[in-house]
Amino acid sequence: MDEYGRSADGENDSIGYTGGGNRGNGVNGEKDAVGVVGIHTARVLRAVAYPLLLLAVVLVGVAALILRWDPAVVSPLFLIGTLVYLAILERLIPYERSWHPGKDEWRWYGVYFLLTMAGSGLAQLLVTAAVGWIAADERSHHLWAEIPGALLAGSLISYLVHRLGHTSALLWRLHGVHHVPQKVNVANNGVNHVLDIVLAQSLVQLTLALAGFSRSAVLVTGLFVVAQGYFVHANIDVRIGRFNHLLASPEQHRLHHSTDLSEAGHYGSDLSCWDHLFGSFTWHPGREPAAVGLHDPASFPATGEIVASTLHPWRRRPPPGDPALPDADPRSSTTT
Repeated sequence: MDEYGRSADGENDSIGYTGGGNRGNGVNGEKDAVGVVGIHTARVLRAVAYPLLLLAVVLVGVAALILRWDPAVVSPLFLIGTLVYLAILERLIPYERSWHPGKDEWRWYGVYFLLTMAGSGLAQLLVTAAVGWIAADERSHHLWAEIPGALLAGSLISYLVHRLGHTSALLWRLHGVHHVPQKVNVANNGVNHVLDIVLAQSLVQLTLALAGFSRSAVLVTGLFVVAQGYFVHANIDVRIGRFNHLLASPEQHRLHHSTDLSEAGHYGSDLSCWDHLFGSFTWHPGREPAAVGLHDPASFPATGEIVASTLHPWRRRPPPGDPALPDADPRSSTTT
């Protein structure tokens, strides 16, 4: 795509966007936010939005460890706080105004969110039943050594499961539900098939449990993963420049949802190192999707057809060679 107004290194965080919709319509692409907070305030918000989110992860994590807060209480409250924070930013500094959910979408997303939470709870119960405890009571290593280890291990398993969801015919029939919406925002991060959530989170939690990571390490890691998972889906005009090579971002994840399969890599939603390692990193400064959603929208029920989406994996498979229902995500065969 064309790039306008870029600095010499192409990574100025205040650069304007090009492409469709309402992006790139004002000075430095900031027309979307002018009517709400003004250009200068919008610039400040773009600069501090992500650092403040990461600071919240650190502060809540440290407080939870020192004050011995119950993870069963801390985690959902942090999730709610993250959702509210990002939802507000979506209104103040939107990437694409047409991606704001409509009234019907809010209802659908609410149902999917409850299904996703149910899937997460079921995954935890399954792992608890399998290993007795989610994680060890006492840590055998220093906590600050455990946390990076837990993050890397969980992130790797999450990456592999996510990528398998695009390459396996069976798993794509689950995961493809998440790619149906033709917009990316913090609300539709919860649009998932419940079994997709159960599988992905069970494997991640089982890995952390069997590796012997303590509950404290799992809690802090979980806060970061929650923040990142919703941040990368946020419809906000924020860029993180060279940090894209270390951390996942909305810039990358919009490409993951692109209908242009040549750029739809980025299976990591927390760290981007695995995309680099396994050749699925496609982002470069200025690269944006022209459209997001399924490459073949007719292959899945619409997002509002919740029952049909839930039953989709059990629909009769098409005969060989029939393109009506692809056996896997077509992007899995592209070179990234």
